[in-house]
This record gives sequence, structure tokens and C-alpha cells, in this order.
Amino acid sequence: MGAFVALLRAVNVGGTGKLPMTELKAMCEELGFVAVRTYIASGNVVFTSRKSEAAIKTALEKRLHAYAGAPVGVLMRSAAEMAQVAADNPFPKAAPNRTVAIFLDKAPPADALAGIRGQNNEEVRLGRREIYVHYGDGMGTSKLVIPAAKAGTARNMNTIATLAKMAAELQP
Repeated sequence: MGAFVALLRAVNVGGTGKLPMTELKAMCEELGFVAVRTYIASGNVVFTSRKSEAAIKTALEKRLHAYAGAPVGVLMRSAAEMAQVAADNPFPKAAPNRTVAIFLDKAPPADALAGIRGQNNEEVRLGRREIYVHYGDGMGTSKLVIPAAKAGTARNMNTIATLAKMAAELQP
């Protein structure tokens, strides 16, 4: 059995995509996932499964679509991949609550940084299947737009560290 982290897009953010974490946990258990745990109310769930990452993603997106009546994006990482995202943080000295990884389904295009608009005091670096951003002045006033990140979902480094730890605890 592998340990996985599922990150849902646009759940319980800014008044949209309401999904109680008890419902998310129940859905995952109905799909046969084991040792299901959620973390904060923004669509983070950790579990084990014998299924492949692709099969988990497909099943969870289908179930969430049925629940929400609209598509809900799911970004998947194995426990090892989530730990690697934390380890690869190119801004290790920056405040973890001002540094995010934007999770993508595949590697960002080589020209991903070229399309950025509204950059002020933010630093941006490409990862394996992530785009890292350090918001020097915080996210609240940022006008940063990263077109390559449109289908992704962001988590700050504190959340990533916690999810990596939770997933690691599920591994044999």
C-alpha cells in the first residue's frame, strides 16, 4: 500500500466550493482508501491505497464531481514526493507562511516564468511538478499572475511540511 496526499482545488476558499472535511473523509473511505485523515479545511487529505496515483485521481475527481455538481480538480503526490517538495523549497530561509508551492499535474513548461505578470517583490522558481513562490510582502496585496499555474493549487510550506509528515507516518 502506498501513502498519498490529495490536494483539492478551490475548496473552502473565498466562500466557494464548500466541502466539509468530514464529507471528504467519508468519500475517500467509500472509494476504499485506508487510514484517511484530513488537514485543515482547505481540501487536504492523506491516506493509503493499493491503487495507482492516476486511478486515485480519476476516482476522487469523479466522486467529487458527483457531490459538487461541477468538476473539482485534484492534485496528487505520493508521501515521498510530498517530502521532496518540502526538501526542494528554493527559499528555505524565507518565512514558510509566505512561501508556497503551486502543485501541477505535470512539470511546468520551460517558458513558465516568461508569462508572469504583476510581479513586484515575489520570487518565483520552477520545481519538478510545482512552481515555488516566495511572497516577500505577503500574498494579500500581491498582483502576481502566473498563467502556467492556472490549473494548479497552492499550499504554503507549513502545510506542505505537515502533510509530508502525516503521509510519512502512514508508510510501513
